[in-house]
Amino acid sequence: MKAPPRFITFEGPEGSGKSTQARRLAEWLRRRGQEARLTYEPGDTALGQRIRELLLHREAEMQPESEFLLYSADRVEHVASVILPVLERGGFAISDRYVDSSYAYQGFGRGLSLEWLREVSNGATRGLSPSLTFLLDLPPEEGLARFSERDRLEREPLQFHERVRAGYLKLAAAEPRRFVILDARRQPDELARRIAAEVSRRWRV
Repeated sequence: MKAPPRFITFEGPEGSGKSTQARRLAEWLRRRGQEARLTYEPGDTALGQRIRELLLHREAEMQPESEFLLYSADRVEHVASVILPVLERGGFAISDRYVDSSYAYQGFGRGLSLEWLREVSNGATRGLSPSLTFLLDLPPEEGLARFSERDRLEREPLQFHERVRAGYLKLAAAEPRRFVILDARRQPDELARRIAAEVSRRWRV
């Protein structure tokens, strides 16, 4: 049987600490002699940087559909030029956000059709799905309190972020073999140990 791609994603609401845990996992894997490419969305390509500026720092309003399609354009470049080359070499690709962010934010948060989001995303990603997703769960009011300055999405009302969190939990419930839900209020060292143990269990690293 073909081994699952070594593609791991970190998801969660704002301020959940997913970026820190993604970095710590990449470092842990490298210490074990593994290739581990730490990446993120949006923005980890030249085109993606320009898209990120539009998405997170543009003051003018945009339609939810435009927002999602910009994320999808970033994702096309991200998959083709960053993620797939690593996976083809047998390395680990560890991404801070991926398509589940769009389902949570533009689907559950903005109210766009999940069916449409999935159809577009399947084309944008060439059908590439993560083998393992860590969802760092946190009440939105706690996560938002960790920021002194906020980008365009972080400035959305609390009700929006509550819908996003509820959406993430629904996504996780629908795919329990892929998602691992972690309480982001736990100590970072404890979370890092649990994440490393799960990766070791699945890939024997």
